[in-house]
Amino acid sequence: MQYIDEFRDPSVAKALVTGITRELSAMPASDTPLQVMEVCGGHTHTLFKYGILQLLPDSVEFVHGPGCPVCVLPTSRLDQCIALAQRPDTIFCTFGDAMRVPGTDGSLLDARARGADIRIVYSPMDALTLAKTEPDKQVVFFALGFETTMPATAMTVLQAEKQSIRNFKIFCQHITIMPTLTALLEQDDVRIDGFLLPGHLSVVTGTKLYRPLAEVYHKPGVVSGFEPLDMLHALLMLIRQFRDKRCDIENQYTRAVTPDGSHNAMQAITRVFTSKTESEWRGLGMIQDSGIQLTDRYRHFDAEVKSDTRVVTTATASTEQGRCGDVLTGRCKPTDCPLFRNHCSPDNPVGALMVSSEGACAAYYQYSQPKPIFSATAYKHING
Repeated sequence: MQYIDEFRDPSVAKALVTGITRELSAMPASDTPLQVMEVCGGHTHTLFKYGILQLLPDSVEFVHGPGCPVCVLPTSRLDQCIALAQRPDTIFCTFGDAMRVPGTDGSLLDARARGADIRIVYSPMDALTLAKTEPDKQVVFFALGFETTMPATAMTVLQAEKQSIRNFKIFCQHITIMPTLTALLEQDDVRIDGFLLPGHLSVVTGTKLYRPLAEVYHKPGVVSGFEPLDMLHALLMLIRQFRDKRCDIENQYTRAVTPDGSHNAMQAITRVFTSKTESEWRGLGMIQDSGIQLTDRYRHFDAEVKSDTRVVTTATASTEQGRCGDVLTGRCKPTDCPLFRNHCSPDNPVGALMVSSEGACAAYYQYSQPKPIFSATAYKHING
């Protein structure tokens, strides 16, 4: 396949769905459907955007995982970002999808409305360029994301060091995927039979990263691309593992992902970053070994060094009423949350899962709208 339309061919999709249904029908009957967690929010949106869930039999069910860094951004860290951004002579740079995440006292967007100099950038290099043009300001880049975005941050830090740009700092909220998945598997009330694993992240890390899922926890997984045919093919591969009672890590996304990942990207990450003993996740609490920080060699680029960013924060009542953590762990669907669509919407997000373009709640809201008030015939008549 060479062109994007080839990954959305309805006839191929039909053949894959037929294969999935046939394999599931040949398996022993069960009172509960197979629980497949698609880890990445991009996969969640593909499921809904292309109506994949409506094509599949009831004997398989998707659980929407925690692979959206904005969705798991804890309130305490966001409050620290706002505290940094409100300091004089500071320019705070962030990706756009973090702007509306609710904190204790509003979002970064609210802080900008109150006068903080907060700017949306498209890469950490944009922030570094800004630091060079604003030498009298401290420019802080909000380094947010999984292994997917770590190489860009690491290479920017290396460039800042090479060019001796001392007014450039990062606020590090990079997190790692594997400790989170293993933490989920160790919870007694979370049932996951297998994984569709993230494609873009795996381009960086390679597929070997996921071996403990199969070797230690006996859960099969397939690394998947993001087009509808990618996901259907990956699901078929996973179901064949269930059929054969195998627990392997397989790679459907072979056009981009290798077993070892990107050598240059991983080399930059290990040169600049080191692991933290624990990191907080919104809705999931503290997870051991899931965060990273700058190594001693590059610690002078850390915005938190010699800077008291500690902020006393408490969860808001509306956040406590929501079920963000339960959605992230597959204990419930977004529609089971009492705030969904009633008090929590993309225009008025209470939880981060409704803010991010990759959030499960945003996907449910965007692609699972109620039926229109008027029938199709009525709309045709109204529009002439």
